[in-house]
Amino acid sequence: MANEQKIQQAAKLIRNAKHAVALTGAGISTPSGIPDFRSPGSGLWEQSDSMSVASFWGFVEHPQGFYDWVKPLAKKMMTAQPNPAHRALAELEAMGKIHAVITQNIDNLHQLAGSKRVLELHGHMRQATCIRCYHMVPAQPLMEKFIEDETMPTCEICGGVMKPNVVLFGEMLPVSVMYEAEQESKTCDVMLVAGSSLEVAPAADLPFVAKKNGAMLIVVNKTSTIADAHAAIVLREDVAVALPRMVEALKAG
Repeated sequence: MANEQKIQQAAKLIRNAKHAVALTGAGISTPSGIPDFRSPGSGLWEQSDSMSVASFWGFVEHPQGFYDWVKPLAKKMMTAQPNPAHRALAELEAMGKIHAVITQNIDNLHQLAGSKRVLELHGHMRQATCIRCYHMVPAQPLMEKFIEDETMPTCEICGGVMKPNVVLFGEMLPVSVMYEAEQESKTCDVMLVAGSSLEVAPAADLPFVAKKNGAMLIVVNKTSTIADAHAAIVLREDVAVALPRMVEALKAG
């Protein structure tokens, strides 16, 4: 089936849905210049040992390693702008066609694009928390200072190391956010999976929760995913191309 036909079918599914949601991963932000974690040749995990630089225990033992690793990523996040895929999802929400964006991303681009209900499974970089006394502050000034002169972000109250509010390996996902995401997955009748390789649990389980409860799956990703065999529509295309075309098709009726 040609991609254009699949886009028309996807638009029809979303148009007729009573409660559609989106699940997004790193692939929706790569067109904005933010590298993903697993792509051959460019993925962040090809360049670093994830357990040493991005686990909670690695952070506690050697926070400098985390900050050195996250520095180029943080610089890109600070200047990145939403791309047409982010804007398409925000438009679908504004049209009342999707009820939530569940995301594995920490880059805030869905919100910058105008999405209102964003469930951030892996946390975000907007705030940082002291690992000693749990004092919380905005993260951007800390990151800007670290990028400028590599001053380790420390707590103004107790001097402990500040950790951005992202979920590292070995940490639990935010319970309330995960609960909301599971409820959305159970109650939706269409789930649009965009730019996720579906390789990280429990986010990777959500399409199967949706499918088990009767939802139709639309998968848009450049590479194959474990949900493809269970999806009504699979599009091997750049999300920044496919999602705006879905919006156009939906508007055209």
